[in-house]
This record gives sequence, C-alpha cells and structure tokens, in this order.
Amino acid sequence: MFAYVTTHFINHSLGLVSVQVMDRVLHIIHQYWSSPLGGCLLYGAFAIHYSLALWALWLRRSLKMPLSEATQLVLGFSIPFFLVDHVLLTRVADTFYGADYGYYSTLLYAYVTNPLRGAAQLIVLVIAWVHAVIGLWFWLRLKPWYGRWQPVLYAFALLLPTLAMLGAVQGAREVAAMAKDPAWIVQLAEVHPRPAPADGAFISEMIVWLRWGFLAALLAVLLARMARQYWERRAGVIRLHYPSGRVVQIVRGVSVLEASRMAGVPHASVCGGRGRCSTCRIKVEGPPEAIPPPAPEELKVLHRVGAAPDVRLACQLRPHGDLRATPLLPATAQARDGFRRPRYLHGAECEIAILFADLRAFTQLSEKKMPYDLVFLLNRYFAEMGHAVEAAGGRIDKFIGDGVMALFGLDSGVEAGCREALAAAKDMGERLQSLNRALIHDIPEPLRIGIGIHTGPAIVGEMGYGAAVSVTAVGDSVNTASRIEGLTKTFGCELAISDAVVLRAGIDAGAASHHEIEIRGRVERLVVHAFASARDVPVVERERTPARKLRMRVLGASRF
Repeated sequence: MFAYVTTHFINHSLGLVSVQVMDRVLHIIHQYWSSPLGGCLLYGAFAIHYSLALWALWLRRSLKMPLSEATQLVLGFSIPFFLVDHVLLTRVADTFYGADYGYYSTLLYAYVTNPLRGAAQLIVLVIAWVHAVIGLWFWLRLKPWYGRWQPVLYAFALLLPTLAMLGAVQGAREVAAMAKDPAWIVQLAEVHPRPAPADGAFISEMIVWLRWGFLAALLAVLLARMARQYWERRAGVIRLHYPSGRVVQIVRGVSVLEASRMAGVPHASVCGGRGRCSTCRIKVEGPPEAIPPPAPEELKVLHRVGAAPDVRLACQLRPHGDLRATPLLPATAQARDGFRRPRYLHGAECEIAILFADLRAFTQLSEKKMPYDLVFLLNRYFAEMGHAVEAAGGRIDKFIGDGVMALFGLDSGVEAGCREALAAAKDMGERLQSLNRALIHDIPEPLRIGIGIHTGPAIVGEMGYGAAVSVTAVGDSVNTASRIEGLTKTFGCELAISDAVVLRAGIDAGAASHHEIEIRGRVERLVVHAFASARDVPVVERERTPARKLRMRVLGASRF
C-alpha cells in the first residue's frame, strides 16, 4: 500500500511539468496496478491492513494512548470514508461500467468543475501519507541506523506530499485553462466517456453503502469491547502494585502497559505497545500462576536485550492474578534504550582501573586570568586530556573543576584496563608538555598535573537524573584512586600508581620510588609507586583483540 501511494505521489508531482507527462507516466503505472497481480497485491493488502486495524482495536483494553498512536488510529480509520468515492468513480466505473476516468486530464477536469471534491482528494492525500509515515516511524526508529538516516527520511516524508499537491494544483490550473475551449470539453467527453446516468446513480448508492459498512465494522468492534469489559468486570479484578505504592485494579486480559496508561502511571513504550522496542520492560514479582508464560515473539525480544528470567514486556504481559511490577526504564526512555547494552550500565560490581588527574596551583593561576581566558584555557586542557583517555581505550567519567576522572577496563577487562590507564597517563604527560609549549606566551608558568591510578572492585552503572545521567563508578576503589592522586603533592611527582596496578598491568616499576601509606578505613597498608614524570612510566602494548576478561558480579539491579 505504501508503494501504491508513493507511485501516485510521484505521478502527481509530475503535474509541475505538464498534464501530458502525468498521463504518460500514469499509463505505465496503471498497467501494473490494474494487472491481476497488482490488483491482488493492492486490494489484498488493504483488506489485510484494515482487518488487522480492527483486530488491534479489539485487543486494546484501553483507548488511552499517546497522541502519535491516537493520530495514526484516527487517520487510518478515516481513509476509507474519504477514498471510497474516488475508487468507485474511477477503478470500478472504468472496469465494470464502460467509463474511462483513468487519465489525469479527466480527473482534474472533474475536480475543477467540483472544487469541494478536489479539495477532499487533496485532504485524503495528506491523511494517507501522514498515517503511513507514522507507522513507518514506529517501525524504523527502532533500527540502530535510523539516527543516521533520519534527516534524509524526514526530507523525503515532507517533500514528496508537498510536490504531489503542488503538481495536482498546477495540473488543475492547466486543465482549467484548456477547459475554456468548448471543443476541448467535447473531445474529452468523446475520448473519456462517463458512466450512463443509471450506472452513475447506482455507483453513488454503492459509495453510501460502503461508507456505512466501514462505519458499522468500526462500531461493532467498539460495542464488542464494551460488552467484553462488562463481562470481565463481573469475573473480578486483579491488583497491580507499583514501586511507588500505587495499586491499580484491572480486569483479566488487560496488559500491564495498558494498566499504567489507564491509571496515569508514567511508563515508557517507544513502539506503542507492539512488543518490539523492549523499553516497557518490567521486573515482575508474584505467584507463578499469576504470570502467564511469554509468547515466542516476546521471548525473542527479551533474549535480544539479554533480560533476566523475572523480566517481562509490560505491553505483552496480561496478568492472571495480583502481582508487583517495577518498570526498569524511565518514562522518557528513547528507542536506543531498547537496544542490547552492556550489563554494567544497569548496575554491576566490576574490577576496573580508575584514573584521577588534577591541575596543580590552578587556583593561583585563575586569580590572574579573565573569566573568558580561564574558560578557554580549561577547555584546551580538558580536550587534550579527554583525547588521551579515549585514545587509550578509556571512558571519561566526569570533569570536576580542573580535575578529570576516567574509567578503564569496563569492556576489555581489568588487566587490559590497567595497561590502558598507564598508556593514558603517559599520553596525558606528553600532551600537557605540548600544551605548555603552545601556551608559553599566555600563562606565567607551565601547567603541572598530578595523576593517580588504582584498580579494584567498584559499583558501575548509569547514575544521575534527567539530562545529567552518565556512566560512573562509586566505591572504596574510587576513593582510594582519588587519595593516591592527592599523594602526588606529597611525593612531588606527576604520577602515582598503586601496587595493584603494577601487578595487573605486568610492568616493571623499579625506576619509581616506593612508598607504603595508610588509607583511612583500611587495615592493610597500601604500596604506591611514584614517577617523577608520567612520561617515564613503562607501558605494555595493548592487545589488539582483548578477550572478555571482565570479572563482573551482577548486583540486584543488574538483573534488569
């Protein structure tokens, strides 16, 4: 059906050239769509599409839905009411009643003589196109490549109907100019005859009856839904418990997502409850008899995102009894949140390497600089340090004032992470030296840095609120890394690393000074290796295809 609409829109747009070109191209297109194969595909697709729309309306237990879904539904059911007269007065009249409407010159003349009908056809063009584009948007935005192609697809969605309407208007103006010649009107009637008056009256009656038929089918489904709701309420209610303490009463057959919508509970659902995006997934707690097993289609989506056994899709789960449902994604979740992601993003304890870096004596420098110059200087510094971290394979956690926190080994494993952190520290020292040379005339003295690296278990996950959500790490290992960075002031060095980093990275730290320190809250003393310059640290070349050595102990949250 989308192909049919697209070919006709392209044909309409040729009216910007001439009506004759529209007719020649229509003759080519008409040969396919009027063939037995084309006719079966077109009318079969319409019958299936309309039947599925009625079935989807029947399956809905609530008509509360996002505006995009409601718009698609309303526009879809309105299309037959607008389109039925066009189909019967052209295709049916041509095939069964000896008419010959199959040319733009004939149709546009009919629209010129009846402007209201012409306007109605332009309206149905917009309705059909918007309905189709919304459906494609629901489908395509779940694809990983959609973000890259979105501008192109948006341009296509806007330009094609615009050109089609402009072509139709321009073609109508051309036909109106030709219609000023009575001889042209006589010739048009001879070449493209209309149905006999009796046949025309019968076709008009068919149009009315078909419109009533579409309306009756829609009303029948709505009345059947009301009857079903009445009988289901007599069978008792099911209580759905949410983490906020809210209890929603529903009847058997209502999905968890529909329950959330009916009760006004914010719940993500990018695909509109079609079981495709997985953004509505929930953690389910309740007796086994209250939780029906997932269908194969739901299992496929759950396996795709690596969901735990107690995770279900809210749009597909229709409870048989009382249960507790905990949404696992925020109500503002986007399509990308439905893709398979590293499990640590949901909360996991990982062995990683943590790097802290801080500028020395920056407070004194900031007192001598104008705000604009200070911001410029910090951005240059952060850019160089960020490039060093990313080039080594790490992830910038955050910039804190004039400091940097970075994580290594999230995907590559703790050993590779320690080597990456050392490589980043070495590169940071080299980049800082280059930056000092570039800013030699802008700062009174060279910038100095202190870097601390430690490795150990930490809690990793996406934390924060709203736009400030980011991947970060918390725990004793993070605090220890921060304290080791502070020791660079005490030792008068540029880089300090723990003995655990040396062992994990497999380097020789004999050239560094060794110190045993006490860490508050820890019984054992910590061995720290101090390098006067980060550029002096020995670095082991990273593996080109690191194995998945990440040791991860999934916490309760990570089962999401």
